[in-house]
Amino acid sequence: MAPAGKRTGDSTRSRGSTPPNSAGYLDGRLLIAMPVMGDARFERSVIYLCAHSAEGAMGIIVNHPAGSIDFPELLMQLGIIKKGEHIKLPENAESMKVLRGGPVDTGRGFVLHSSDFYIENATLRIDDGVCLTATVDILRAIAKGSGPKHAILALGYAGWAPGQLETEIQSNGWLHCDADADLIFGDDVDDKYARALHKIGIDPGMLSNEAGHA
Repeated sequence: MAPAGKRTGDSTRSRGSTPPNSAGYLDGRLLIAMPVMGDARFERSVIYLCAHSAEGAMGIIVNHPAGSIDFPELLMQLGIIKKGEHIKLPENAESMKVLRGGPVDTGRGFVLHSSDFYIENATLRIDDGVCLTATVDILRAIAKGSGPKHAILALGYAGWAPGQLETEIQSNGWLHCDADADLIFGDDVDDKYARALHKIGIDPGMLSNEAGHA
């Protein structure tokens, strides 16, 4: 599995948020969209950055549901379970969130999950607590009850060319903050944007199109 699209790193840091890693990259952190960005595809988005380097960046939107797509139904479409077998799924599979992960490669599924599950040569370990797997094997494991404790399935991803994310941050398009398991995997998808802003001390009601960094 090869996360696509990465990015050059520099000292683009949002005032009031903790610093990124020593190289200046933001992998393993959350991006929070600002109104000034003006891209409807990312409006009120919270994005977990899976990879960020001199080659660009790749992340998964963690707070935009993928319409009416149901995880058990998706398993049936992929032939992982047969019709009617969804009643046998473990509880975490029945309730697993299917999200719109971004505008790139929307026909492909990406599973962000806790690090208690790993597939050799298929799983990318992002930090101590979060991994990314994009093979159907993890969906089979989840359906059998042998998958990770926490997981979300995203259709598509967000990608940036080299230097693009840094430019957007410098233009006040994004804030960033530390990630936590609840913001990534929590059930309250609709509240994640406000909670991510509160995490860095911003009242969502005070934001406007003229807003700058926190």
